[in-house]
Amino acid sequence: MIADCTAIILAGGDSQRMGGDKANLVLGEQTLLQHVITTMRELFPEVIVSVRQLRPEIDLPQVCDEQADIAGGGPLAGVVAGLERVATPWVFVVACDMPFMTPAMVELLGKYRGQYQAVVPVVQGHPQTLSAFYANGCLATIRAHVAGGGKNSLRAVLGNLQVRYVDETELSTADPVLRSFFDLDTPQDVANAIRRDGGRI
Repeated sequence: MIADCTAIILAGGDSQRMGGDKANLVLGEQTLLQHVITTMRELFPEVIVSVRQLRPEIDLPQVCDEQADIAGGGPLAGVVAGLERVATPWVFVVACDMPFMTPAMVELLGKYRGQYQAVVPVVQGHPQTLSAFYANGCLATIRAHVAGGGKNSLRAVLGNLQVRYVDETELSTADPVLRSFFDLDTPQDVANAIRRDGGRI
């Protein structure tokens, strides 16, 4: 259990490429959101879900990303809404379309926090901002970034933070094939996941 951290699950996206609410897509015997909730509950004393509209089907605290007052909404708004809610020094942000994220991977990332403000994995050269640790103090930096006309994206905010990037060599010690970072954005992604291993989680 990572006691000084709250998990924030982002489940407020428009899911345009999926063509519907991907949080409620079923993979195996659970929805994508339920898979992520199950994993996060193993790791953190508190789990909250950032949503566009309240989801009555889940029994967790929820925050609405529209309350963050971030133009255009998006993941950054979800993170801000979550940070404004939590009391712990850290949050772990994860998207609801990442059902293969493992406890071992989250624990590995957590060990790199130290004096940094964020711990962000990098896969195929791309920072995985939606599966990363952020210090609670990032909220002020994000707010200043937005107020100054900065781009509405977590990746843009990273330029203002002390970040520990974790490369594939390091990540592979917890997940040799980096399956944790396989996100399901399209119906084809879901079909590939089911075909590849029968939807096993």
